[in-house]
Order: sequence, then structure tokens, then C-alpha cells
Amino acid sequence: MQSATTAWEKDETVRHFIQFNPLHDNPLSSREDLARAVKAFYAPLRDCFSKGNARLRLGTAGAHYGGAAAEMEALIRPLWGLAPMLAGGFAFEDVGRYIEGISNGTDPDHPEYWGDVGPFDQRMVEMAGLSLAFILAPDAFWAPLSPEAKQRVSRWMRTINEFPTADNNWLFFRVLTNLALRNVGEPWSDEAIRAALDRLDEFHLADGYYRDGKWYQLDYYISMGFHFYGLMVAKLAGDLYPDHAARYRQRARRFAQDFQHWFADDGAAVPFGRSMTYRFAQGAFWAACAFSDEEVLPWGRIKGLLLRHLRWWGTQPITGRDGILSVGYSYPNLLMSEAYNAPGSPYWALKSFLVLSLPQTHPLWTAEEEPADQLPGGRIASPASGFLMRRAPGDAVVLTGGQDGREHRCFDAKYGRFAYSSAFAFSVASDAGAPDRPERSAADSGLIVSRDGIAWMSRNTITEAGLDQGMAWGRWQPDADLSIDSWVDFAGSGWHVRLHRITTHVPLHVGEGGFAIDRTGDGHQSPASWFEIGQGRGFVRSLSAVSGIVDLRSDRQASIIRAAPNTNLRFPRTFFPRLVRQVPAGTSWLATACFAKPDPSAAITPMDLPESLLRLCRMNDIALSQTE
Repeated sequence: MQSATTAWEKDETVRHFIQFNPLHDNPLSSREDLARAVKAFYAPLRDCFSKGNARLRLGTAGAHYGGAAAEMEALIRPLWGLAPMLAGGFAFEDVGRYIEGISNGTDPDHPEYWGDVGPFDQRMVEMAGLSLAFILAPDAFWAPLSPEAKQRVSRWMRTINEFPTADNNWLFFRVLTNLALRNVGEPWSDEAIRAALDRLDEFHLADGYYRDGKWYQLDYYISMGFHFYGLMVAKLAGDLYPDHAARYRQRARRFAQDFQHWFADDGAAVPFGRSMTYRFAQGAFWAACAFSDEEVLPWGRIKGLLLRHLRWWGTQPITGRDGILSVGYSYPNLLMSEAYNAPGSPYWALKSFLVLSLPQTHPLWTAEEEPADQLPGGRIASPASGFLMRRAPGDAVVLTGGQDGREHRCFDAKYGRFAYSSAFAFSVASDAGAPDRPERSAADSGLIVSRDGIAWMSRNTITEAGLDQGMAWGRWQPDADLSIDSWVDFAGSGWHVRLHRITTHVPLHVGEGGFAIDRTGDGHQSPASWFEIGQGRGFVRSLSAVSGIVDLRSDRQASIIRAAPNTNLRFPRTFFPRLVRQVPAGTSWLATACFAKPDPSAAITPMDLPESLLRLCRMNDIALSQTE
């Protein structure tokens, strides 16, 4: 089953650019199809090599690390697809350029030297891609190096043991680097690996969920980082570290039961958290499960989840006309990027092609792909993460009480919203200098507050979160004068509900948004028939979808916000419904229902208020007025 194509995806200009996507017009059903895709991703990079082949020059946009590391990154990240492709027996005619580049990049006397490694160095991250090549395809990438180059490469890579890495998923880069050195017969450190694996174990929470170091962040780094690398270790070094390998496999089996609900029937995953420019690395977990021979779900289901995900990305304009991956999500967009996103960063998406290293006889390839309509549905609660998940036709939604993501740009949008959807994505603020403009703050599916009605603050640093009374819950306490507890749960087809307890020392203006929907085709003046705005309720129905918000217990003012362009990850132009009112000093309660479906003709069905919400209302003597 495929979800409806949006008006934006039907737009002539968008369709023009989709044709440059290397995944476009590829059935992505077989090993050969995936190998062809990897070659298509590589092809436009050929003209970007530096003279000494040690760097790829893809653009001038900056990251917090220097140009040498950024251009090394651009060279190495394609190896996440190229190395498995070679390991799987497919040809790659430019491997000689990589041999020369690796030799020159590790030569301190060469003008294209990648640079010395230091503490917390980006070069440590890229060592993992280089290590993958030496592990999966040493005959192609290691054996042709001269004896002098092998010594230089080995010496340069071992420096990862001499300096501290970031105390998070980066520790896996030290593990993979030492395993690569061992694989090619160079000196390596068992002690460094064991110390890293032991420390990484401390980040596991429960049920396959990890926090990423000291930051309590639960996002795609669980799947494309911790599980991906852990399952690689289980496959490649299970004999050396059997206890860790067994834990990685068991945790992956448990995590898969939840993670399958993050993918809609069309293959789209739920955008959430940082690093969204890595795009189809969202599905890398399924590739790692297959690589490690771990049948976390039936092979046909794993195959369907991975391949449908890749196919969905083939419908998005994720490159320029040159075919080079852009920084962005569904379209080029630096606004949503991280400080560590350089022009070559998006090629981490190729991690999902790890399955190319598997033979045609592997059960992933021999299994019949399970249709999307056989995926499990229903509401799934995860006490370990605080997530509530639900797959529905055309959409997958995650509800959350929020996290503390202050380390990252636009962290309020990436971690502080209540609902995240594969069909509607989330939006980031376009102009921090104009907080009084709701179209620029673009706070869809979230809360914003103001003490003077002029300067607004978006829900951001969440001090506590989890599941409470059966609902996703989080506490936002930006200072001593304000505390907001919020509970969220599903409420029937297309609906979710929210309950907020606001404790403030001064009167407070409160704004609350629903899902943002594509508004392609509206021109500058939208038809009046698209909008339904009444007392405490606002709905908008565009050519692509319908979205609405309802005040369940008071008379908040409703409006439809025309968000500033390029704020949403999925669509450059969006609407979202919004409620606003002022609450007095003291404690106040607000109750809200939000509806959205990626179908412009969808009926607005009655909500089915969950017992969790009704119980909380009874406990706090809260009366609801609008429930239909």
C-alpha cells in the first residue's frame, strides 16, 4: 500500500529535480539494483576529486571542523556503500583513486595530508568508514598500498587510541578502527576495544534503548549508531568479545519490536531529532541486522522495511541537478542542519547499503518481501524511552514528552515537540530575531509561551520525561517562575490529545500548534473553502492533507498559520493550525486535541478519548467541553 502523493511531489519543478536522485527509477528490489544505486551515487563525485585524490570538494558551506577534515569526510563516507559493494563481488573501476587518496591523505609530507588526529577529532569519525573498507574489502583497499603507505596508514589510524573521543557513540569508531588494523595484520589494541565496549554498555537503558553519552538523547543514533556498530562487532568479533556480542544481538531483537513502528507503509520513517540530513541511514538498522545474520523480525519483513524505505527516498528531490546529495531532508535545506554537517556529511546515508556485502544466498535476499499491509499496527508504549508509537495507513506517528537536546541547533523542534510524523515531519524556526512572528517560529505540534505577548519562547529543554499514567509526559521548566507538565496520548484515527498543567508566577500567553501540512498549489491567496475556523477549533484542508486543532475545555483563539518558507523538513511551504490564549498567574490546565491525515478528502472522524486522559482529568477535577 502506498500513501497518496502530495501536491508538492506532483509539482513540475519538484518532479524535474527528482529525476537527478540516484534512487529514482530504480526498483530497489535486488542486490543488483542496490549496487546500481551505489554506483549512481558515486558517479557525480568523480569530477570532485582533488589532484592527489585524497579529498572530495563538494561545496563551500562550513561545519565546526576545518576544511581538511570536511574534505576527508566527503572522500571516505561513500565507502559505506562502495566497500560492501566490492565485498559483494561487484566491480568498482575507481578503486585506484581511493588507493592513491588513502596513501596521500595519511602522508604528512603530502599537500593533501588529512592532518594530525587530536582530541575529539572529526577524523576519528571518518576512520570508521576507512576501517569498513579494510574489514570488508582488504584485497581492494589495503593490499594494493605500498609497504610504506601501509605503515603510514597504520600509524595514523592508531592515533585514535592516543586521544580522547567524545564520550558517546564515537567510542565505536575506536572499536572499528582497531578491528580493521587487526584484520590487515597491523598492531592493534585489545585493551582499547574492551574499555570502549565496557563504557558503551553503560549507555544502555533497557529494551534496546541507549542514551548517547552524558546527553539524555534517544533518537536515530540508537538505530544507525549503537545497534548498527554493535551488530557489526557481533558479526566481526563475536569470537573475541562473546559477552558483548550476545548483548548486542539480544538488544537488537528487543529494539526491533518497537522500531518497526517508526516506518509508514510507504517506507517513510518518522523524522525526529538531530542529523536528519543522513536521510536513509534511518533504515541502516535493518541492514545491520541482516549483516549480522540476526533475524530480529521475519526476513521478509526486514527486507520490506529496508527496501521500501530506500524506494520512498527515491521519490524525494534530495540532490541538486548534479546528483550530489544536498544537506537537507526531503529537499536542500541548510536551516535544519547541524554544526557538524559539511557538504560530504549526507553520504552517511549509504550505511543502509551494508547488505550488499551479503551473498545472493543470504536469507535476506532469498526471502519474499513482506507487503506493507502486513506490518503490525496499534498503539505501542515504550517505558524505556517514553515514546508512544502508532502506525496507520499512510503515516507513522511518535508521541513524546520531550528531551534535553540543547547541544544541537533548533533543539526545541528536534526534541521538544509533542508529536512527530512520517507524513508531516517537523518545522524549525527561520528567524530567532523575530519571535513575535508565529509564521517564523513555526512551532508546529508544540508549545510557545510569552510573558509580554511580544517575545515568545518555544518549548525546549525538558527537565524530566517518560511515561506517566499511561501517557507520554514531560516537564518543561525554563526558569524558577514557570513549569509546564504535558501529557500526550493517541485518541482514535488521526487524533492525539494533550493535557497541560501550567504553573506560572505571572500571567502568560500560550500558543499551541498542530501538524504542519503541505500547501503547494495555494498560490498567495488560499481558497476560503480550505479553512474552518470556529470557537476553540481550527482546521485546514490543502490539496495534500488535512490538519486541525481543538481546544477541549476553554475558548482559546484559533487560527491557521502560513509558516515561513523552508521551515518544514518535508515541504517548503506549509500551514499549521494554532490556538492562543492568556492564562493567569497560578496553576491552569489546558486540554487539546489534534487531528491530521495525509489525505485531502479524509473525513474528520470523531475522537476516541483515551482512558488515560479521562483518568487524569478526573484526578485533577478537570471538565472537558469539546469532545467531538
